[in-house]
Amino acid sequence: MTTPRRTPQQPAAPAAPPVRLLLDSDDDHAVHRAAYQWADPAQGRITVDPTPHTTSPAYLALDVLRAMGRDGFSRPEAERMSTDPAWRAVTCWTLACGLDEVIVLRAHRLTVERLRRLAAWRADTGIRLTLLAHTPEQTDVQRLLEHLTAAELVDVATVRGTAAVLEAIGPAATRRRIGPPPRDHAHPLPVLPRSGVAAFRADCWRRQNATDFAHTDGQYRAGYAAARTWLTRTPLRPTPPEVTEDADHPAEPTPFTLQETEAVRLFLARLTVSSPSAQHTVARVRGAQAGFLSRSLLLNVPDDLTSCAGPGITTVPLTPRTVHTITVRLPNPLRAAAIAALLFTGTDTSLLSMTQITGVDKDGTTVAIDRDSRINIGQEPGPRHLYAVPPRARPLLRAAVEFRRRTPRTADNHGLFANCFGTTPRFEALIADAGLPVPALVHPHSEDDWHTAARCWHLHTPAPPAPDVPPRLGELHP
Repeated sequence: MTTPRRTPQQPAAPAAPPVRLLLDSDDDHAVHRAAYQWADPAQGRITVDPTPHTTSPAYLALDVLRAMGRDGFSRPEAERMSTDPAWRAVTCWTLACGLDEVIVLRAHRLTVERLRRLAAWRADTGIRLTLLAHTPEQTDVQRLLEHLTAAELVDVATVRGTAAVLEAIGPAATRRRIGPPPRDHAHPLPVLPRSGVAAFRADCWRRQNATDFAHTDGQYRAGYAAARTWLTRTPLRPTPPEVTEDADHPAEPTPFTLQETEAVRLFLARLTVSSPSAQHTVARVRGAQAGFLSRSLLLNVPDDLTSCAGPGITTVPLTPRTVHTITVRLPNPLRAAAIAALLFTGTDTSLLSMTQITGVDKDGTTVAIDRDSRINIGQEPGPRHLYAVPPRARPLLRAAVEFRRRTPRTADNHGLFANCFGTTPRFEALIADAGLPVPALVHPHSEDDWHTAARCWHLHTPAPPAPDVPPRLGELHP
């Protein structure tokens, strides 16, 4: 006898307030306009205008996604979603983005099946649902009430009359943003010297003019300060060196443990994930290496970082404009999270496709890919491939995880980005729908990402006195 597979338990949604039924018996245009002006997706309020002349539940889900600002499916060549995935996407985006109030127009034309979908959405998310019916005929009102009962929407508070309906809708949204966010800008850095950590800062000082060095040194100092802060907050327990009879012989450096190595790599990913260019990344990493040396720790990274791949090298900062583009063009949470992951990890799709549902932590701040255990079954585990999730991408990852967990016949060890990277046509469709350049696809990186190749050792030497922030080189002039 086989035991049925258990689906992951979903967290209970907060109790939803009663459904408000606003009856606009005069079919007043002012009511329609007030409902539109009230909406503000950034504040968790949307107005859904169902597509006329259709009764399909899938179309209603797409109308909800369009009201959220996710209307990429409207392009003729874009990938479509069927009914169940579309409503799962609606639920997941609602939970991930803090949507809490919804007005649905033309409620007197909703079928029982559509009302059942709205009822399930409300039960799963706890939204405040308002149905606005433009009903000049009493028969329309009676039919709507019967449909609500059949859809098990029985906790309904009815409001009648134009003045009362306008008051129930509330005032228009203020400071609502129209259009995409402004374009991104970052001060470009010049080509940096290929110097090691010992000479990097001085070489930049000698070769750059005052303005360029000020920007380069700002990145260097930020990396140094971040390393000092991280080392203060992270407990590292070096293995005692072997005692030798020759007291003059220095102790051999001790490599970091598996857990310490993973922690360092995650620190490097967080340090560089939002870096606007490879040159910014090099400056930050050299500063971090100097910060580690000030604590008698040797941090070793590939010599030529710009020829590698990974965070800060083949990544794109997830600015407001980039996230806006992703969410508008990719209403499916899995596809939106997949393209975002390509942009903030900068890694190869063959590695990213191994991401399991449990590879994303509970808060959506890190992605862990345990490649070695999936390829070399039965061998000792090695350090995982760890990536930091920038804050603006976390709602996308949370929505994707929620979407996969709500998909039938899903287990925690299943792939998160299933059907996104599986075949060449699907992957090419994903890139075409996103419409964003992906540096990892054009940058050669046959080996591991640069932060995965990082190594660190305890030097067992007295730490020299060093400030938490390095002095400016201009202050050191005689």
